[in-house]
Amino acid sequence: MRTLPCYLLLALIAAPSLSESPDRMNHDLLEVTVPQLEQMYREHRYTVTQVVQWYMARIAKYNGIYRAVQNVDAAGALAAAAREDAEASPHGALWGVPVVTKANTSVKGLVTTDGWQGYMIPGHELIAPKDADIVVKLRAAGAIIIGQTNMPDFAASDTNRSTAFGRTGNAYDVRFSPGGSSGGTVTAVTANFAVLGNGTDTGNSIRMPAATSSVVGVFPSRGLVSIAGIAPLDWLLDNTGPIARNVTDATIALDVMAGDDPHAQPGPYTGYLKTDALKGKRFGVPAFILQGAGIPFHGMPSTEQPNRAAADRTAAQTPLRPETRAAFMKALDGLRAAGATIVFDDSILDDSFAEAASHICTLAYIREGTEKFLADYGPPQYRSIEEYEKIAGSPMPHEIINSTDDDNVRPTLKQTNVESDPQAETDFLGPRRRTIEAYVKTLDRLHLDGYVYPAAQMPPPDETMPQDGKISGGPHSDTSWVNMIGVPAVVVPGGFYPDGLPFGLEISARPWKDGDLLGWAYAYEQVTRHRRPPVLVEQGLLPDAR
Repeated sequence: MRTLPCYLLLALIAAPSLSESPDRMNHDLLEVTVPQLEQMYREHRYTVTQVVQWYMARIAKYNGIYRAVQNVDAAGALAAAAREDAEASPHGALWGVPVVTKANTSVKGLVTTDGWQGYMIPGHELIAPKDADIVVKLRAAGAIIIGQTNMPDFAASDTNRSTAFGRTGNAYDVRFSPGGSSGGTVTAVTANFAVLGNGTDTGNSIRMPAATSSVVGVFPSRGLVSIAGIAPLDWLLDNTGPIARNVTDATIALDVMAGDDPHAQPGPYTGYLKTDALKGKRFGVPAFILQGAGIPFHGMPSTEQPNRAAADRTAAQTPLRPETRAAFMKALDGLRAAGATIVFDDSILDDSFAEAASHICTLAYIREGTEKFLADYGPPQYRSIEEYEKIAGSPMPHEIINSTDDDNVRPTLKQTNVESDPQAETDFLGPRRRTIEAYVKTLDRLHLDGYVYPAAQMPPPDETMPQDGKISGGPHSDTSWVNMIGVPAVVVPGGFYPDGLPFGLEISARPWKDGDLLGWAYAYEQVTRHRRPPVLVEQGLLPDAR
């Protein structure tokens, strides 16, 4: 294995031999964009190796406090950098761009921890036999994968605390949550530990963390980007997409990550990035989000009794906090300034939409996703759940085999395969189809281009304090319906709360209109320029940030 703990980095990374002073490198590389970095390479200001060393040294300096990066692949990153330096033009779209990948994303030769200590048992580690599809694409474009980011076990939390690596702190204030489950990637990217990274999203996990950390998070149309090689939480809801500090970088990365799909808008998506993209556009605000109406994670089966279903809906309610409502209303001014119209109407995705989405149920198919992943991306020792349990001597946790809910004590469904399940039409395919129809009909009825709403229902919580009487598990959002119907969505920096923590604005589009969506995000970004980088500290609130 090439995986190295971050605290060993300074002992292993040779001081870079630079033609520029460290101060000049800091000036050039902090907040650098992909186009700017590649221009520096063309001008021979820096080599890829020098840039990679700069990022790894920055991780070594600050990661002990923020704990965003679980593993740094120093040997692999420096070898890839040397190859890029030796190659002649033309270079790929991500030439020499330092990238981090989430710890559930397979990188050949590294441990796919999925945030769980159970995949790190000495002698039984889940060492990836091959790269995930998106890693193949990133490498082919010239990206340098420098490390894997921390995430909660199996991506099953709205905060970023794992048995594999502990807690990740928000880069804007380490006491606060960066959200989950892509909190490691958003912290690494916003803190300039990498230029960009990938997140995964089963219920909000690219978008809500992006909102906590003043970065751009893209949820592509589901199916546009392959999730092969990513350890699943719920393979029928999972998605992956780029996280970056600006829309241009995120779009370049999505162009690299995307596959060919006949439904997709013509690429490249960078061609949609125009400053006037919002002029004349109309966006509706979903009423159920303002009301905090809940949608149970994974949905509810048709066999669930009405009183149990009502209790599940109630338990899923997430009120919109007053300070978040105020930040949202203020953020809408930027859309208006860019030429868009915002429509408030109680009939726009009201509680009937949330009720319909709540019946898109994937609970019976959780095990199928885990079995498929282990069969293709597990180590030779175990290529199934049964083989893992035999070798480890302990059962797989429920989150990835049947997804019973610890909080709501929801019933366990018999696990089956969606392809052959006679109930699939009743419990999954039919409700999803009807919910997409309701989504599009509302756009058509009110002549809307998309929807706009807060990416989270609350600010990032202070994790030194209890949240709702127990250890912090948030912040929480009301956006899991995006996964359930698979439409594209993006989060852009939308400003800051009075305490200095970021607020994120989410926009969703018609199915497969990823290019239009990114154009709107770009136009908003260019008008508002909300992002400002965090000021990092070298000493934390606690001696050990875990």
